[in-house]
Amino acid sequence: MGTVSFLLIVVVLTALAFDFTNGFHDTANSMATSVATGALRPRVAVAVAGVLNLAGAFLSTAVAKTISGGIVNDSKVSLVMIFAGLVGALLWNLMTWLAGLPSSSSHALFGGLIGAVWVGAGGSAVQFGVIVEKIVIPAVLSPIVAGLVAVLATFLAYVITRRTAPDRARSGFRRGQVGSASLVALAHGTNDAQKTMGVITLALISAGVLPHGSGPPWWVVLTAGLAIALGTYMGGWRIIRTMGRGLTDIEAPQGFAAETSATAVILASSHMGFPLSTTQVCTGSILGAGLGRKLAEVRWGTAGRIALSWLLTLPAAAAVGGAAAWIADHGTLGVALVAAAAVGSATGFWALSRRHPVTADNVNELPAALPRHAENPAA
Repeated sequence: MGTVSFLLIVVVLTALAFDFTNGFHDTANSMATSVATGALRPRVAVAVAGVLNLAGAFLSTAVAKTISGGIVNDSKVSLVMIFAGLVGALLWNLMTWLAGLPSSSSHALFGGLIGAVWVGAGGSAVQFGVIVEKIVIPAVLSPIVAGLVAVLATFLAYVITRRTAPDRARSGFRRGQVGSASLVALAHGTNDAQKTMGVITLALISAGVLPHGSGPPWWVVLTAGLAIALGTYMGGWRIIRTMGRGLTDIEAPQGFAAETSATAVILASSHMGFPLSTTQVCTGSILGAGLGRKLAEVRWGTAGRIALSWLLTLPAAAAVGGAAAWIADHGTLGVALVAAAAVGSATGFWALSRRHPVTADNVNELPAALPRHAENPAA
């Protein structure tokens, strides 16, 4: 068995830092619609999401095993490659968070790892068949499936309650949203927290600390769950605003339909071991909820920008991961340079975000990029 090296510790800490960004990047997946409809107060919403993400991390490890022994050949992967891939994913997460774009943290991670391993070990170390089967195909199909389910669920929600007094129906769906949003958060923990578990497990295997084919140890499950839960509690308000207010006008029945549709798709994928993008699922379900309500406005310009970020995520993170792997492969100095560049870039993104901060107090304001009359189509 291998020994615990300084580089291994750096890799584990970088993975947990990525997991933290994954948390605040994806808070919107579970809570954006509940915050937008007023079903949950913003601070309460992120606290609930954080607790349930932690709980979800303990429910399954199927996705973690797919990552640690599926998309790349773990026998050819080094700690430097894993470190570089994590840097690529982390920086893409921060860039899209700054822009308020709900891009996929999952695909950022996959892209960073693929680019780093490709540069460091060659194309033979990348399992392209597994990538197509368990990443690319689900990435294309999942938002479509979630959107179609949400269209039907939204339509049925309004049909079933058409004879109910509007205030009573709205109140009932808001209460229902507390449960449905909580289920999305739980499902998110079963899928996304495991991705970091898989990366840390891959690092432990590469360092010889664990044998090939091992699942994540209990302490990996715990720390990954805590990191994503803490990140979730931080809010990610910029993306919550985009998903809750920027895509469509969300009412309580739509929010409930979107959340239940997303939960069904995410839990099904977790059970089958597909490392699905929960961001794409939840965005697709919100768009479906917008299409499912008569006269609801869907802001296709915002949807188009989000779709473009989805297309760029894998190649962009792979390019950064590959470049980082090439630099980091030049020894300790190379690793130090990559680490310094990552810290400097992260600090810069944070400083830029302070120019126009989005907080729990202004998260339900319409995004500045949209005209004010878009808030009320009849205006």
